[in-house]
Amino acid sequence: MPPTEEHPVTPAPPRDDTRTLATVAHTAFFLLLGASLFRFLLRHPGEPRTPWIIALSITLALLYVLGPALGAAPTLRRLLWLGLVITTWVVLVVLAPSFAWCAVPLFFTALRTLPPRAAIVLVALLTTLVVIAQLQLAKSFDPNLLLAPPAVAALATAVFVHMERQAQAQRTLIDDLIRTRRELAATERREGTLAERQRLSMEIHDTLAQNLSSQQMLLQAADRTWDTDPATARAHVRTATGIAAHGLAEARRLVHDLAPPELADGAGLADALRSLEAGPHTEVRFHLEGTPAPLPDRVQSALLRIAQGALANVREHSGARTAALTLSFLGDQVVLDIADDGHGFAEPRTDAAERGHGLPAMRARVRQLGGTLTIESTPGEGTVLSAAIPLEPAP
Repeated sequence: MPPTEEHPVTPAPPRDDTRTLATVAHTAFFLLLGASLFRFLLRHPGEPRTPWIIALSITLALLYVLGPALGAAPTLRRLLWLGLVITTWVVLVVLAPSFAWCAVPLFFTALRTLPPRAAIVLVALLTTLVVIAQLQLAKSFDPNLLLAPPAVAALATAVFVHMERQAQAQRTLIDDLIRTRRELAATERREGTLAERQRLSMEIHDTLAQNLSSQQMLLQAADRTWDTDPATARAHVRTATGIAAHGLAEARRLVHDLAPPELADGAGLADALRSLEAGPHTEVRFHLEGTPAPLPDRVQSALLRIAQGALANVREHSGARTAALTLSFLGDQVVLDIADDGHGFAEPRTDAAERGHGLPAMRARVRQLGGTLTIESTPGEGTVLSAAIPLEPAP
């Protein structure tokens, strides 16, 4: 899910290997500092510089302890702290060269604090000072003292740089994943919005629009017969009133995203189909074939809407006197057939050729459920619309 106010993206915790390396470096620093002080006190007891060495060692330890509290980001306070630590250590090395090996943990500190180029320059300077200090301690020239410190510094720098590159690659990957998740969530929201708009448009067409069309036809018929046949006119008005009440209930159900009113209160699909009408001039007959099986709510709602849309087309376009609804349970699928004896048409209807919203809405409903919609018609012999929806096998 994408980062929102409800689902914020929390920063990734520090890597375990980075924390481990920092712990090892801090521990090594204090061990080397303590060992260097102990060595100095053993080798140079009672010298005048001893109080200064002890004071500088304690100061360096206290300064180093403050480092983790300042964070790893190269802020001004962090840079000032690093400068004080390096300066104190340099003074210690000048007074007592045995403190030179404390530079190894400081390599790690410099690499974490400074930009790469500045850190490498500082590491090179510290390594040079270590070499000079070791040569001062040696009684004779030793090539190891000249080569070992640069080798250790190079190894420490290479290990740190490699770990930083891995960490950067991981951060880049995490950023890519978060960005991809955001884009995917945005796409899903757009698709969900479009699907919901399509669903609502089909619901409105199959219910409210059809009801309003029926009311219009009935009221027009009542207006034409108002003077010549008042009883028939009043019957049309009463029928239109009933359709208006039904449409109002349908609108309320639609607002609350509930099932069609015909399927409310546990009513079955067969009963809902049996109650459908196609206007005052068309007789609607219902047939049930096969053994009824429980249908998912989506399937029942879709078949009912298809039947309502098909009967609306029958009423408005076909001029049929009779229409037959047949609901067939065929084991692995349920089929709804709507046949009428109206005018029919000659050209096959396709998505591109269909006008209006009725047939495309029916095709969309059936397609969403993995089914098929077929239409067969012959001029003068009526039309048969068939919707077949597959059913999951019973456990």
